[in-house]
Amino acid sequence: MAAIGNRGTVTEASGFNAEQDVQKLREAMKGAGTNEAALTEVLARRTIAQRQRIKEAYKQSVGKDLADDLSSELSGNFRSVVLGLLMLAPVYDAYELKSAIKGAGTEEACLIDILASRSNEEIRTITAFYKKEHGKTLEDDVCGDTSGMFQRVLVSLLTAGRDEGNKVDDAQAVLDAKDIFEAGEARWGTDEVKFLTVLCVRNTSHLLKVFDEYKKISGREIEESIKREMSGCLEDVFLAIVKCIRSKPAFFAERLYKSMKGLGTTDSVLIRIMVARAEIDMLDIKAEFKKMYGKTLYSFIKGDTSGDYRKILLELCGGE
Repeated sequence: MAAIGNRGTVTEASGFNAEQDVQKLREAMKGAGTNEAALTEVLARRTIAQRQRIKEAYKQSVGKDLADDLSSELSGNFRSVVLGLLMLAPVYDAYELKSAIKGAGTEEACLIDILASRSNEEIRTITAFYKKEHGKTLEDDVCGDTSGMFQRVLVSLLTAGRDEGNKVDDAQAVLDAKDIFEAGEARWGTDEVKFLTVLCVRNTSHLLKVFDEYKKISGREIEESIKREMSGCLEDVFLAIVKCIRSKPAFFAERLYKSMKGLGTTDSVLIRIMVARAEIDMLDIKAEFKKMYGKTLYSFIKGDTSGDYRKILLELCGGE
């Protein structure tokens, strides 16, 4: 029943009783209209493991699927959050990836956010579930929907082959930094494969060393060079990989900030991160957000959303 991470805002509810929660949910959906506040109170304050127990208990006592019932009762962004909360983490990721790929156009940001930030094991679980659910591999779908070097980077990430040790080979780090420099800043045109080979394969500790060496050689941060050398989705995916290597919470804090700043809100990004990280590292994301932007994530969400959607997101955010 344990929570997924230990830096989440959503933690195990004490005195948890699945049957009682089912009663509360049924009450909330009874009659005309739905009591969204009651749904939020139950679902946003339980861990994913506890929500699975609630789903089972609901099916036993009602003979119907909780997600189906909620889906027909709710609408809009609030519904998206609630349905996301009911899924296991890899199932939610697979669902988001499928939604990003199907239909006209592709939501590249979703592919990048998920594939650049998940561990090998997480990616393996996502791809296994995707295949089971859709009868096609995620790689096939990604290849059918993307092209060129961007596609190759995604395919490399999908192999879940990153070294996850923490051994740093100093000589190799210097070599890697030189390779990247020579593949980019030091030549006309860019040899993106060199970037891929280093950024998608080496372990985190080693890459941090590579970034330091790169700065010594080029006089620039690697992020700056990527921005100068690449554009579009390819630039986005390489930047995401570098940022996740440096700090996942800072990466997600920036994504949240960008989803809300300026006119309009990119709800798909906001929902995806709030749902996916609530139980893993939301405390760290909030701390980074405050450090980077001088304002709390809570105040940003509050100013940018409304109604029950705002309430459930603030509950996942876990206070100022």
